[in-house]
Amino acid sequence: MRRPHKMVLLRLALVLAVLSLPLLRAQNPAQPASVTQTPDAQKASTGTTPTGSSPNLSQLRLMIDRGRSTEALKELDPLSGRQPVPAGVNRLRGLALYSQNQFVEADAAFASALKQDPHDGESEQLRGLTLFRLGRPAEAIPLLESAHDWTSQTRVDPSYVLALCYLDTRNYDDARRAFASQYGFPPESAPAYLLTARLLLRREYLPVAQQFATKALELDPQLPLAHALLGEIALAGEHLNEAIAEFEKERLRNPLDGSIYDRLGDAYTRAGDYTKAQQSLQRALLLEPNSTGPYILLGKVLLKQQDFANAMMYLERAEKMDPGNYMTHSLLGQVYRSLGRPEDASREVQISQKIQAASGPKLETVH
Repeated sequence: MRRPHKMVLLRLALVLAVLSLPLLRAQNPAQPASVTQTPDAQKASTGTTPTGSSPNLSQLRLMIDRGRSTEALKELDPLSGRQPVPAGVNRLRGLALYSQNQFVEADAAFASALKQDPHDGESEQLRGLTLFRLGRPAEAIPLLESAHDWTSQTRVDPSYVLALCYLDTRNYDDARRAFASQYGFPPESAPAYLLTARLLLRREYLPVAQQFATKALELDPQLPLAHALLGEIALAGEHLNEAIAEFEKERLRNPLDGSIYDRLGDAYTRAGDYTKAQQSLQRALLLEPNSTGPYILLGKVLLKQQDFANAMMYLERAEKMDPGNYMTHSLLGQVYRSLGRPEDASREVQISQKIQAASGPKLETVH
C-alpha cells in the first residue's frame, strides 16, 4: 500500500486548521482560545476571584490561609444559612473565626460541622484546639485523643496540645506519654521524663517537675542536661544552694556548654556571691560570645558592685546585640542615673516600659 505524498498531508492539515478556526474563536471572540481562563484558573494565577463570581470552598480556604478571613466570612455566612448547609461550610467558618480569635463562635461552628459529619477529623481536631484556647481542657481531651494525628492541614501538633490539656487537668503521666509521642521517645524512657519535666517547669508545676527530672536521672544517671534542669527548677523555687549544686554537677559533665556557666552566674548573683558570679559569667562569654545573657548579668553584677563604668560597657554591648530586651534598658537606666546622666536614664526607662507593654502575652492562631 502506497503512503500519501507529503504535500497531500500538508494540504490536509491546513484544511483542518482553517475549519477549526471558527469553533475556537466562538469560545471567546475577544481573545484567542490559548489565553482563555476559567474562573478557577484566574483565581490560581492572580490569587483573586473574578468580578461577579463567588469563590468556591477551595478558594475560600486559600483566602483564610492567606489572612483574608473577614472576606471569607462574608461569603461563608450566607452559605451557612442554607438548608441543608453545604458540606465543609461550617468547618471553614470555624477556621476563619478561630483565626480571628473568636473562639466561642468558632466552637459553635466546629460543633455544627461535627453534627453534620461526625467523621470530620479536621473539625474534631480544630474544635479540640478551640476548647483548649477557651480554657476547657477536660472537654478538649476526648476530641484531641480521637484526632491526634497530623494531617495535611495541621498547623499545631495535636499531641503537644493534648499534653498541655493533660497537664492542666493534672494527668501528668498521660502528658508524658503525649510528649513522648510528639518527640518519638519511648513513653517510659528517661528522655520522656526529662522532656515532661521541662514542660512542667514552663507551666510552673515545680514539685512535679522536680519529681519527673529526678526519675529521669534514676533511669539514666548519665542523661545530659538532667542536672541542669534540676538546677533550673531549684532556681525557680529560690533554692539557691541546691541550684548551684546541680549546675556544678552539669558543668563537670558538660564543661563546654556556655549556658551552664550563664545559669551558674545567675544563681551566684542571686546568692550575693558576686565574685563567683563574675567568674562564671566571664567563662560563659568565652564560650558563647554572641549570647546577650552573660553581658546583661555581668552588667547587673557590676552595677551591684558599683562599678558603673564597666557595667555600662557590658550593658551597651548587650543593647547593640538585642535592642528589644527590656531588662537591658532598665539596667542601663540605673547605670546612667548613677553616672549622673538623668536624661539618658529617663530615656532608657521609657524604652524599657514600652518594650514591656508591647511584649505582653498574646494569643497565637493556627495560621
